[in-house]
Amino acid sequence: MTAKRIDGKAFAAGVRARVAEEVARLKEGHGIVPGLAVVLVGEDPASQVYVGAKGKQTVEVGMASFEHRLPAETSEAELLALIDRLNHDPAVHGILVQLPLPAHLNADLVINALDPAKDVDGFHISNVGRLGTGQKSMVPCTPLGCLMMLRDHLGSLSGLNAVVVGRSNIVGKPMAQLLLGESCTVTVAHSRTRDLAAVCRGADILVAAVGRPEMITGDFVKPGATVIDVGINRIERDGKTKLVGDVDYASAAEVAGAITPVPGGVGPMTIACLLANTLTACCRANGLPEPQGLTA
Repeated sequence: MTAKRIDGKAFAAGVRARVAEEVARLKEGHGIVPGLAVVLVGEDPASQVYVGAKGKQTVEVGMASFEHRLPAETSEAELLALIDRLNHDPAVHGILVQLPLPAHLNADLVINALDPAKDVDGFHISNVGRLGTGQKSMVPCTPLGCLMMLRDHLGSLSGLNAVVVGRSNIVGKPMAQLLLGESCTVTVAHSRTRDLAAVCRGADILVAAVGRPEMITGDFVKPGATVIDVGINRIERDGKTKLVGDVDYASAAEVAGAITPVPGGVGPMTIACLLANTLTACCRANGLPEPQGLTA
């Protein structure tokens, strides 16, 4: 068996196209332009690349993009003042504070200063609680992207056994909550789980988000399972730097029914879902119906 390759790049392009259609409808029918504000503090190279990509794609789908690049020495009071202004700016429907922040800034304090309705990363404690209790919330982008791909490939997820390897607040925990919301039977495993391979082999859906390169091999995969690899790891191999996931793609693809590659799998979905969340936040702010298929 060779697994079907789930093309996240193509899927993300489809999500962006849907978002662009809905944005055009909002402009023509209601005179509303969804706006996304991205705040970057400091000069972290990876963060600068991400912020640049987010800004570019925001404009491409027809939204307004507001970038705020602040020096690394920005004080907490200055950052909180900016967030307060964005919270009260009617042109801004979504706010994203790029992480990691410089060490002198309290990330939890900053994120929880956001208006939860504009927290398009879904990290505010109010959104975390709402997701955990099955209420309407802003959903973290990467787990939302994983859920969209799973629904597209499998249809109904009801009754399936799902194993999430990883317990981070950004991916593992919200992914588990989303799968519970789809009526899966969910196990959250991690690097200290006893006989992790045996636990994973019980999964119809296996989501790897543990942050260890190629940790999940074919021996961990149930024949025919759907494998979603969230990991992005840079390793040295044959004198070159290579990007790999948390799953050993070659061995897992021999057993799985379907699998996401790295790169080109989950990664492109993160920004696509950020745009979808901004659109959803805009619709909610204006009392308009939410776009179907772009939310949890």
